Amino acid sequence: MITQDKNKYAVELSNSISYLENLGYSNIKADLDGYETPKSYHKKGSNIDVTPDIVAEKEGRKHIFDLSLKSEKPRLLKSKWLFLNTLSKIKSYRFRLITMRGHYKFTNETIGAINLDTVKLLKI
Repeated sequence: MITQDKNKYAVELSNSISYLENLGYSNIKADLDGYETPKSYHKKGSNIDVTPDIVAEKEGRKHIFDLSLKSEKPRLLKSKWLFLNTLSKIKSYRFRLITMRGHYKFTNETIGAINLDTVKLLKI
């Protein structure tokens, strides 16, 4: 989810966090009040910061989660996902997308457009 959509989808983000807690994830960091903010990455030459929506640990391995919800700016979302996927491969993390009912088609089309078919989806 991009920065412009944070306020719009705050409820979905908190639902995703509780879902991950029920699955056994720990040390959860989220871009939400009441949680520690995950590390942000700054794009050189611009004023864009990339922050994962949720970062959690399970069985000693770090997982990066991003919410896949309909957005007005899918191009920014695609570049964010490509960056997070590359970062997770370099650092041996796991990258997952969380999507919800009503957003499946948008998610599948976006993933197909950037050839990110190896990323696993969590459907809530």
